Amino acid sequence: MLPYPEIDPVAIALGPAKIHWYGLTYLGGFAFAWWLARRRTQMAHSPLRSDQIDDLIFYAAIGVVLGGRLGYALFYGFDRLAADPLWLLRVWEGGMAFHGGFLGVLAAMALFARQRGIAWGQLMDFVAPLTPVGLALGRLGNFIGQELWGRASDAPWAMVFPNDPLALPRHPSQLYQFALEGCALFLVLLWFSRKPRPVWSVSALFLIGYGGMRFVAEFFREPDAHIGFDALGWMTRGQLLCVPMLIAGVCLIYWAHRPKHP
Repeated sequence: MLPYPEIDPVAIALGPAKIHWYGLTYLGGFAFAWWLARRRTQMAHSPLRSDQIDDLIFYAAIGVVLGGRLGYALFYGFDRLAADPLWLLRVWEGGMAFHGGFLGVLAAMALFARQRGIAWGQLMDFVAPLTPVGLALGRLGNFIGQELWGRASDAPWAMVFPNDPLALPRHPSQLYQFALEGCALFLVLLWFSRKPRPVWSVSALFLIGYGGMRFVAEFFREPDAHIGFDALGWMTRGQLLCVPMLIAGVCLIYWAHRPKHP
C-alpha cells in the first residue's frame, strides 16, 4: 500500500480568502487551451485566426462553468435541486460534472461558430484536442482534494485517503483518469489532428476516446454514495452518461467518412 501524499487542498490563504488547488486547475486548463489554440491557428487547415482565440476561450469557459454546474444538478443532484432550487447557485458548496460541461461547451461553440461564420464541425474538431489537458488537471485537483476516490482494493498501489471515514485502502482512481482521459487522450488527439481529416472525425475520436476511457475508469471509482449503481447491478451514473457519447462518436465517424456523391 502506498502512503497518500497529503497536500493541503488550499493553495493560497489570504485571511478569510482561500484559493483551492481545484480552482487553480481550471485556470491552468484554460491557460493551456489558450496557448495550444494559438499554436494550432498556424496550421494550414485551421478554421480560426489567432486573434479569435481570446473570444473562443471565453465562450468555452462560460460553457464549462454553467454547463458543468447545471449538469451536476440534473445528473447527480436532481432531488436536492427540486427541494432547494437556490442550491444551484451555491457553487462554493461544490458540484461540477464533466458531461454537463461538455454539453455546455457544445452549446457555446455552436453560438460562437454561428456568430463568426465558421462551420460548427470544423470548430469542434479544432477544440477537441484542447480539452484533455484541462481534464487531466481537474483529476489532479480531485486527488489533492480527496474526492471521487476509488473502490476498496488490495493492490500494492492502493491508498488510504485521510478523509475516508472507512479508512479503506482504495484505488487512486483520480490518477487513473488523469492518465487515461487526460494524458493518453491528449496525445492521441494531438497526433490525429496534425493533418487534415474529414469534418467531425477529430470530434468523433474525442467522443469515443473519452467515453471508452471513462467507462473503463468507472470500474475502479467508488460510485456516488447517494446514487450507487444505476443499471444491471454494476453500471454507474458516469458509465450510463458515457454510453450516448460512444454511440454519437460511432455515428459521427460513419457520417464523416460516408461516401460523398456529387
